[in-house]
Amino acid sequence: MHLAHYLGLLHRAQINLADAFRQVAAAHSDEPDVQHLCQQQAQRCDEHAERLKPFAERYSEEAPAEPDRLHSELFTGTRTGGIGLLRDLQDLYLLAAQCDICWTVVGQAAYGARDEDLLAVVKRCEGETAIQLKWLRTRMKQAAPQALVVAE
Repeated sequence: MHLAHYLGLLHRAQINLADAFRQVAAAHSDEPDVQHLCQQQAQRCDEHAERLKPFAERYSEEAPAEPDRLHSELFTGTRTGGIGLLRDLQDLYLLAAQCDICWTVVGQAAYGARDEDLLAVVKRCEGETAIQLKWLRTRMKQAAPQALVVAE
C-alpha cells in the first residue's frame, strides 16, 4: 500500500507550510494583516500535521524528501518591499497548492480503504487548505497593483 508515501508527503508538506507562513509573518510584520493571518495559518498547518499523526502510525508513514526540496527552493529567505511581499505570498501559494492536491489524493485513498476516520480528517483539512489558497490569492490581488505599477 502506497498510502504511507502520500501520508508522509502530506505531513512534511504541512510542517513546511507552517514554517513558511511563520517566515513570511516575521518578514512582513509591517503589514499587520499579513503578519497576523500568516501566524494564524501556521497554527492551522500545525493542527493539520497533528491530525495526521494517528494515520501516520496506522499506515507506517514514509518520509519522502520532495516537500523539503520544494520548501528549500522557494524559501531561501524572504524578500522585502511590495514586490517581495507579492513573491513571498506566491511562494506560500505554491506550497499550499502542494498540500491541497495531497489532501485530494489522500482523500481518494481513504475512500478506497474505507477509512472513515481518515476521510473525516481529509474533509476538514482540505476545506481549510482551500481557504488558505483563497486568502493567498486575494492578498496577492490586493498587493499586485501597488507592487507592480506604482513606483517606489
